[in-house]
Amino acid sequence: MGRLRSPQGAVVCVPAHNEAERIGRLLASLAAQTGFGPEGRLGVVVIANGCRDETAAVARGFESSDRLALRVVEIDFPPKEAHVGTARRLALDTGAAWLEEEGMPDGALLTTDADARVGPGWAQANIAALGAAEIVGGALVIDHDGEQDPAMVRLNEDIARYWRSVRALEDRFDPPPHDPSPRHGDHTGGSLALRAATYRAVGGLPAIPSGEDNALVARVVEAGGRLRHDPAVAVMMSDRTVGRASGGMAMDMARRQAVARGEKDYLLPPPAFWLALIERRAALRRAWRAGPEAAGQALRNLGLDAAAIASIGLAGCPNDIAFVERASRLLPEPAKTEPDRPVAETLPLFPALLDGATP
Repeated sequence: MGRLRSPQGAVVCVPAHNEAERIGRLLASLAAQTGFGPEGRLGVVVIANGCRDETAAVARGFESSDRLALRVVEIDFPPKEAHVGTARRLALDTGAAWLEEEGMPDGALLTTDADARVGPGWAQANIAALGAAEIVGGALVIDHDGEQDPAMVRLNEDIARYWRSVRALEDRFDPPPHDPSPRHGDHTGGSLALRAATYRAVGGLPAIPSGEDNALVARVVEAGGRLRHDPAVAVMMSDRTVGRASGGMAMDMARRQAVARGEKDYLLPPPAFWLALIERRAALRRAWRAGPEAAGQALRNLGLDAAAIASIGLAGCPNDIAFVERASRLLPEPAKTEPDRPVAETLPLFPALLDGATP
């Protein structure tokens, strides 16, 4: 099984459900990671969750690699727990325990999906980014299996431009100093990294049927952790439209394909919605920096009652990151003055806000 690399031990934690056709690509890409080798291998945990194919056997085929230290766990969860949340939690818990065994309780935990693949610098880029952040998200790059439909290409480009424009609004009105531009906007189970000590401190990943990745990120940020979207960290995700997890990437790819065929529109909020949200977060941040009284008054002005304010734990907020995240969780979305629009119609509305709006 081999030893992990010291002093920067790292374990990649992978939930897998009937992924025999794809998991080999992922493990081959992990075996090609720079900075790991016979003297210090990259740890990999594979949780074969209710598999009825050869997922575990394919994974064990990499046990002879001189670059990976592999642990494969085959498990059948009870029906109510047989979902990606329990599988990813077990993968991360197993990885954290492994690092503890190796005497590296602050080693790096990385997680990705069984149908993904990563470039050779992925693990090292994550470890480097953790030097200035508590949790790191990787950019999702669509990994096309065949020839691309021009309509799909245009749609993908428009969606990417839309989210770049949202981040441009954030850079102007509430720039995060720990997550400077250029940055991407992804922090999903396709690519997340955090220290094992951070993972334990926030109580681990919530074992929920979907959205478990965002829930883990929220736990870290609500504890005051810095979330980094380093452009050096990226993962190639399958463009399949039938996935293994509810609400995952495959669902969005199916939606995009329907849009490209002209069957529906890809609707997104107008930029004014995002500007209102960003300005509210900026105002909360300024209130926090002005002191507890100003922070409490800002919350009251936003309509939070005494019980809600108490649940935020002002006295225990370590920084403005935690305060803004905890407060935002309790606040409703800003009212939309305009309906959602097709992404191509929404894009031209951003320049006017970026050029003319004031915070």
